[in-house]
Amino acid sequence: MEQIGTGEKRVKDPENTPNFWEILFLAVINLIPLRARAWFFRLMGDFAYFLDERHRRIALRNLTLAFPERGEQARRKIARASFRHVATVLAEFSFIPKLNRQKIEKYIWIEGLEHFRKAKEKKRGILFLTAHFGNWEWMAVSFPLLTGQPAAVVFRPIDNPFLERMVGRLRSWTGNQGISKQKAMGRILRVLKEGGTVGILLDQNVAWQEGVFVKFFGEWACTNEGLALLALKTGAAVLPGFNIRQPDGRYRVVFEPEINLIRTGDKEHDVQANTELFTGVIERYVREYPEQWLWPHQRWKTRPWQSRKIKEPGKDPHERSL
Repeated sequence: MEQIGTGEKRVKDPENTPNFWEILFLAVINLIPLRARAWFFRLMGDFAYFLDERHRRIALRNLTLAFPERGEQARRKIARASFRHVATVLAEFSFIPKLNRQKIEKYIWIEGLEHFRKAKEKKRGILFLTAHFGNWEWMAVSFPLLTGQPAAVVFRPIDNPFLERMVGRLRSWTGNQGISKQKAMGRILRVLKEGGTVGILLDQNVAWQEGVFVKFFGEWACTNEGLALLALKTGAAVLPGFNIRQPDGRYRVVFEPEINLIRTGDKEHDVQANTELFTGVIERYVREYPEQWLWPHQRWKTRPWQSRKIKEPGKDPHERSL
């Protein structure tokens, strides 16, 4: 699907229309009940935790940085639960074609929809701040079904062409528009200009050339500066949107009120200050539900000594914190 204007009008895009074999593949996969599939994938998540030494070490190292006050056993429990959670998200991904307006609220619901509507009234566009947390894929595809308006979502392309095509079609199944991270700024500006909505996941490490260093769990983390630049430039509302997996397997989506941006007139300062503000929101959710975040990701891979893009009174920007 291709979003046109605010996303309320759409035309079919042949490139994003599933072909016969893809539809057949998804139909066969979905013959397996979702609960059974999720159970099997969680079992595979356990195997991955024990067999994938590299990512287990990354997860435990990250957890040591984030939760030094917790014991080793507690951190290992979170790491293993994180592997199981990611496996569950993978199991649920192929279920996307089954999500429709009639069934969606059996699996996911929204709290705080009034914040979205209030921001929409400003007609300046909306930037959703989110992360690889809960089931971020389901949250995105459910958005058009629960709000009646599709969104554009910024993503990083997958190296495998077949998987990229399949994943892209599933992500656009309910009408959303995918925007590749490469050279995304122009397309995002167009969507915002037309009053549309753009989702940006801000929890991944980036190269120092692409971001600014802000504190995440007390450690310097190189974070993409694009969301702050866009918000400051366009005046678009920045709304946090996160989803939390519930004990019964459903997801509760929370839309928070618009974030009040920091504006001092110093662009460099404002970009870093607002990026840190956004990152603090992500940290709040991860602290409360640590098992639902992507701990095997190398969030603190890029180090401050690689860049001068860091300012803190009395702090050496090149000091190694790892």
